[in-house]
Amino acid sequence: MIRAALLALGLLALPAAASETIVAGLSQSRVSITANFDGSEILIYGAVKRDAPFPDGPPLQVIVTVEGPSTPLIIRRKERSFGIWLNRSAVTIDRAPSFYVVATSAPLARSLTETENQRHGVTLDYLIRAVGITAEAEGAGEFVEALRRIRLNNEQWRVEESRVLFTEQTLFRSDVVLPANLIEGDYRVRVFLTRGGRVVDHLERNIGVRKAGLERFLFVTAHDQPFLYGLASLLLAAVAGWAANAGFKLLRR
Repeated sequence: MIRAALLALGLLALPAAASETIVAGLSQSRVSITANFDGSEILIYGAVKRDAPFPDGPPLQVIVTVEGPSTPLIIRRKERSFGIWLNRSAVTIDRAPSFYVVATSAPLARSLTETENQRHGVTLDYLIRAVGITAEAEGAGEFVEALRRIRLNNEQWRVEESRVLFTEQTLFRSDVVLPANLIEGDYRVRVFLTRGGRVVDHLERNIGVRKAGLERFLFVTAHDQPFLYGLASLLLAAVAGWAANAGFKLLRR
């Protein structure tokens, strides 16, 4: 009994483990897609909040991810037959992000262990959902690899190592460029604080991407009133054709 009481007192006398948490913000939480929209840049910034001095051990690292809405995809493989390229086999990807960026303050392999990566789904390997594609076509893994290669080349998916500026283990910032071909939806921003490859803290924010102005009107009309939208398109095409014909007649005179 006395030994247990002394042990409890000893534990109370030990200093509490230092707590390190993230305080972060975004330069904007909403992006409007208009007629002249050619992309945008989001500043993700923040600081590490501590309740004690720097603890001993490996340095902290920061990982920032920006993920666009996920959509299903059908990937087809072309094969040449009698001199003509034809779509032969295809697989269905259940879910893949339309846009994804991973930015880090150090090389990713040094910032995050594979176990933590799997737990939090940081890299694309854990964000692409392709269940049952092995039964759809031979060499199904090649389809996923082709998707990865195409979107990396188009910069729809990016890995930007050592692009997060991390000052004196306290202040950080990352500038993420959003391309012009964004789709509407909520873009998920995640910030991870890691030490020795393990996640110490993380938080999540959202960026709303929406069409605005004439683009929004046309988008809503096309989806909510497809008959009227089609009729208006036909009338507009007819008027444009008549105007072009009239213009050519005037030029001939």
